[in-house]
Amino acid sequence: MVSPRHQQSPESFEPHAISRRAVLRQLASLVAAGALPFSALAAAGGEISPKPQANQQNPGSAPTPPPIPNLLSPEDDQFLNDLEHANFLFFWEQANPQTGLIKDRCNVRINDTSLAASIASVGFGLTAICIGHKRGFVSLEDARRRVVQTLSFIWHKLPTHRGFFYHFANINTGERVWDSEVSSVDTAMMLCGALMCHQYFDDKDVRDLSHAIFDRVEWNWLAEDTSLLSHGWTPELGFIHSRWDYYSELMMMYLLGMGSVSHPLPNEAWFAWKRRVFEYDGLRYVGSFAPLFVHQYSQAWFDFRNKRDKFADYFQNSAIATEVHRRFCIELNTQYSDYSNALWGISASDSARGYVAWGGPPAMGPIDGTVVPAAAGGSIPFLPEACMRVLRTIHDRYPKAWSRYGFVDAFNPLTDWYDTDVVGIDTGITMLMAENARTGFVWDTFMKNAEAQKGMNAAGFKPYTPTPLHFE
Repeated sequence: MVSPRHQQSPESFEPHAISRRAVLRQLASLVAAGALPFSALAAAGGEISPKPQANQQNPGSAPTPPPIPNLLSPEDDQFLNDLEHANFLFFWEQANPQTGLIKDRCNVRINDTSLAASIASVGFGLTAICIGHKRGFVSLEDARRRVVQTLSFIWHKLPTHRGFFYHFANINTGERVWDSEVSSVDTAMMLCGALMCHQYFDDKDVRDLSHAIFDRVEWNWLAEDTSLLSHGWTPELGFIHSRWDYYSELMMMYLLGMGSVSHPLPNEAWFAWKRRVFEYDGLRYVGSFAPLFVHQYSQAWFDFRNKRDKFADYFQNSAIATEVHRRFCIELNTQYSDYSNALWGISASDSARGYVAWGGPPAMGPIDGTVVPAAAGGSIPFLPEACMRVLRTIHDRYPKAWSRYGFVDAFNPLTDWYDTDVVGIDTGITMLMAENARTGFVWDTFMKNAEAQKGMNAAGFKPYTPTPLHFE
């Protein structure tokens, strides 16, 4: 998922803001036209079916909750606690308490008066409130009040179409802004946050509202006449032609849809999208021509550890993809001297020239030495030691990259450019994955939902014992 990173004036919205997925659709067309070089990367189209490990358990056996490896030092744990607290403040302070809607982004250098909320930011924010209470950042009474207020506004007042929500809304009124689309992926992130609250709060109002919101979503309508979900819909043009047809952050949508009781997707939907195999520096993984975030977002909530479907172990797959990205960035050191083993990470983000959907391999976007903290922040559970090294380097050596709400969205040490903004989805993925790396709390709580379990079962996930990964 990519955010357009709009810059808003204090008084009004931009009149011609682009759709968040537009940039990635443009990238897809470039790939199809052969405009993006493969560099040292090889890709094979179509679905894959990797052989299961020899020590796979009996598919009928009950999964054992995997322990969290103790890969973080006490100093790392305290660092992540401070980071999570800063991230939490964004979701708590940059929300309208009456609507519960949370800003898409916030300028941390001024008194930000922008009015655009994103529904995805709300999903991360609802989850952040659960973490915040668990960590003692907010009282139970205040956390419950905010969650009920948010879910009540979403259920009763926020404009919806067939249960799906507009990508961007006015933080005060809920009205659609920027002619944004009814967004499938952003709605899915909000639903993940609602289901997280459903399990965490022992509260009838929270349970009733979250279930009502989830059950209203007509997944089968969005698939229309195929098994593949559309990116969204607008009242002016109808369905967006682009479909969720290749591996990306799409897994959460299909699993939620198959987990629905009221409007379920058929199980065949899980097998309809393609899993393209990439190879780089001897490492093979399922990937996309897209930034690193595609390996992170679904796994903020869904727990893929020690389980696999007929195609892949997606947790280990994300670990491999993160390691590949780390190596890719280090190899760019000859062009951009700031990239190193202690400072790497490029994902869709702000830049000195505006929003860029960049990353690699293969190299995408006008890479210029910019570092995106959420690239490492959203991958902490996959490569704890390597990602922690990056986050500590940014915090300790580049103080202008830090703010009240944690890391700014991006910065470039070579040009001394530092973003003014933090962005909800990037702040959110960092906070959730930091907590998952520490305790597995979001995974353990979210996966108690019947909808999550039903979706995973429908997709054919089975427990198994993976062979540990070792990178040289």
